[in-house]
Amino acid sequence: MKAVARWARAEWGPLYEAVRAPVAHRRWRAVPMTLGAVCLTSLTQVVQNRPWGYGPVQAVGAVRAEDPLRLALLRTPLSLFVPALDLPVWGALAQILLVFGVAELCLGWWRTLVIAYAATLAGTLYARVGIALGPAGPFGLPAADAAIVDTGPSAAVVGLAVFLGWRYRAYVTAGAVIVAMVVEVLLKDNLAGKEHLAAIAAVLVLCAVAETRGRARGPGRPARGARGAAGARRRRGTRGGTGSRLRHGGRPATKPRGRRTAHAPATDRVPGFRPSDRA
Repeated sequence: MKAVARWARAEWGPLYEAVRAPVAHRRWRAVPMTLGAVCLTSLTQVVQNRPWGYGPVQAVGAVRAEDPLRLALLRTPLSLFVPALDLPVWGALAQILLVFGVAELCLGWWRTLVIAYAATLAGTLYARVGIALGPAGPFGLPAADAAIVDTGPSAAVVGLAVFLGWRYRAYVTAGAVIVAMVVEVLLKDNLAGKEHLAAIAAVLVLCAVAETRGRARGPGRPARGARGAAGARRRRGTRGGTGSRLRHGGRPATKPRGRRTAHAPATDRVPGFRPSDRA
């Protein structure tokens, strides 16, 4: 049991520490983007299940491989928050709340969105490539998949999970996600499963780019933003302000004299008192 606990701390300890501090200080205010995504997903689910709302949601958020590329790219941002009609909506909401929330706490809201959209866009573009390859190859898709509506946050969730596992050295967790997606494709060869693999491939490219940049920065050079307020205070203290720097060959500043002696002449400069001055 202790070995399992040690493994859990080694695997998820850094990720837990990154999540614990913002949650303890700000609670739900620490994940505004995630809460907005949950509300937007719930709203689109309610609207698309109404007779008057299905058409507008499909017009602005439904992506198909047979659509023109420009139209698909315009619909891709909202398609992430349109749940699939054949899947329970609570699954999409749970995925967004958990994975998007952890990612926002660890990476920030804009990095989370960039990775999520990169994974979703990779799946969207792969569908066109797979249909062009045809069903004969291992990476191909049948022509009938061009009419399938491709929406939902699953590709973004998978991509974020892999990126977080790489970022916080939870390699076993990231590997388990990848293996699960491969098994999904082997058991059920469909468009969604292969899009998940495309999303993973895109995120692994992002991980490789980030790793290369980290090595190029060098071990002795701190990352951007690593110096906090303490470093800023040290810099201010050595460049004017409260601190003082010694010039080459100079003497340190002495303590200022008191108010009464600040302008008093030195004893060797007081003029002598002559007897003739007494008269």
